[in-house]
Amino acid sequence: MAKKHKKSAAAKSAGGDKPQKLSRKAYEDELEKLQGELVKLQFWVRKTGAKVILVFEGRDAAGKGGVIKRITERVSPRVFKVVALPAPTEREKTQLYMQRYLNHFPAAGEIILFDRSWYNRLGVERVMGFCTDHEYERAVKMTPAFERVILENDIILIKYWFDVSMDEQQRRFQGRIDDERKKWKLSPMDTESYSRWYDYSRARDAMFEATDTDFSPWHVVPSDSKKNARLNCISHLLGQIPYKELPRPRVKLGKRSLKNKYDDKASLEGRRIIPQKY
Repeated sequence: MAKKHKKSAAAKSAGGDKPQKLSRKAYEDELEKLQGELVKLQFWVRKTGAKVILVFEGRDAAGKGGVIKRITERVSPRVFKVVALPAPTEREKTQLYMQRYLNHFPAAGEIILFDRSWYNRLGVERVMGFCTDHEYERAVKMTPAFERVILENDIILIKYWFDVSMDEQQRRFQGRIDDERKKWKLSPMDTESYSRWYDYSRARDAMFEATDTDFSPWHVVPSDSKKNARLNCISHLLGQIPYKELPRPRVKLGKRSLKNKYDDKASLEGRRIIPQKY
């Protein structure tokens, strides 16, 4: 059994006081600063050849996707790469369980964000009966060893669990039902997880007991407030990686060449311009 990691302050406060409500301006101002730091992190990762894996887990509608979107929206997709795997194929089911995740591990200068990960076996697969007891117990035993190998191969591994309350999850699910823009987010698995709240809670507790280690700890993100969760997670993430702001040459546009100038707007006449409705 893996050595248990001492609970973080975030974990202790997961069910504590309600976070202070942020105004839109305060949230956007702070997010802009943090995203600027993510750009600095990107340059550092590329320069140093660092390899980073970020694991995002939690209940359905806990806010994982929203945080991932804010992390990646101002950086290069060639550095920050999101991996959200579908259900395994029949062939993948016969492979080593970790194999399909290994295919997406980072090369030098890459940050991989797993939107769910090898922890599926300790969570949804366990609760829904998609794996046998033997497969589950083997995953419980092997996961800490697997993560130690990751770290010993000079990969930075950071794991986040997004903790949402029962009432807030219900509100978000209802929002997905009512909003045409969000209906794609609601799957049969979501409604099943909604009805099995405490089964998922027990699976989470067992997962923490086995895999919240000193060398690869879990970091709990209270996520009833989406804005607070996004800022807190990104701020914490930046504090986990020893990046530095690297000097960059100042970019100058220079002058356009007007050699061979012609009316390049007129040459578009007669082409299929889309209707200008707005």
